[in-house]
Amino acid sequence: MPDSLTIAHVDSERGFLGGEAQVFLLMEGQRSLGHRVVLFCPPGSRSAEEGARRGFEVVPVRMRNDLDFPAVACLARGLRASGCDLVHLHTGRATWLGGLAARLVGRPALSTRRMDRRVRRSWRTRLIYRHLVSRVVAISPAVLDCLMKGGVPADRVALVHDAVDPDALVPRVGREAARAALSARPEDAVILTLAALIRRKGLDLLLDATALLHEKGIEPQVWIAGDGPERRSLGAQCARLGLDGQIRFLGERRDAGDLLAACDVFVLPSRREGMGVAALEAMAAGRPVVASAVGGLLTSVVDGRTGLLFPPEDARALASALERILEDGALRERLGLAGPSRIAEGFLARQMVEAYEIIYQGILRESR
Repeated sequence: MPDSLTIAHVDSERGFLGGEAQVFLLMEGQRSLGHRVVLFCPPGSRSAEEGARRGFEVVPVRMRNDLDFPAVACLARGLRASGCDLVHLHTGRATWLGGLAARLVGRPALSTRRMDRRVRRSWRTRLIYRHLVSRVVAISPAVLDCLMKGGVPADRVALVHDAVDPDALVPRVGREAARAALSARPEDAVILTLAALIRRKGLDLLLDATALLHEKGIEPQVWIAGDGPERRSLGAQCARLGLDGQIRFLGERRDAGDLLAACDVFVLPSRREGMGVAALEAMAAGRPVVASAVGGLLTSVVDGRTGLLFPPEDARALASALERILEDGALRERLGLAGPSRIAEGFLARQMVEAYEIIYQGILRESR
């Protein structure tokens, strides 16, 4: 493989969630290695804005739906003009439309799958994973298992964990200042979650668990950082449970390092989770994690070592785990201290970039 490649990344999302953050983490790492990186994404999308802000080459392409075949032609023209060596596809729509475009222009392609949901056995699945892409990368064993059960050939599947850059999580202000900015007193226990406000993240379970703690006289502050379509219903639930004084909806934030430094416990009560990058961030920042035992969280969070796992959909079990960790300072300290070493075991950004480099090499050798 030549020392420097031109790598085309295709992402069809207009918003900017954990998957897009991972795309940019990968692109930054590739640029630092001397590769030329070109991002194909919808015009006006958050990725387009972020790509321009960070100085990447951005090619705007509308990808309205899975039947948007004019987008395939547009992507094909852009890929050919970019002179890319290979195409890296992110999201299901990008894999379908971008995979067709890569095939048209004779460029090898790979896809990263992030969702731990069933892969349907169908003609389209066979076309994508047997003909359009040379590899599909799963971000966790749970996602890999979904691919295998969907009939994806084993020799086309690889595992590369999502990752974090601990340097990006260094707090800009001290713990006391970060807490004071959100009206947390020194004696307050603070629970934090960083998550999109969507049903899959299970934040309604966190509110139910907080109400159960309240009944026992345990009244932590709960900070929910994120935005999404469930904001109104979660607010109504909060009012119905009488938790307005305990719950803080912080909206979308860009100061994860400060928030993690300020909290005592991080919680991620997801119903499904491909990996759970927010939990990785919490461990990298040295915070104990309480998380549901689903998907990639079963891989990243080591129960009893870096956090406590509880059965999904079980608010009482979540409340019990939170009560245990809030009332045991020695346990909180032990779990938090183990976090950074766990991240070093395969969840660092540089390790992710290196793993993709090896996969790229294999794809390019095969395509010669």
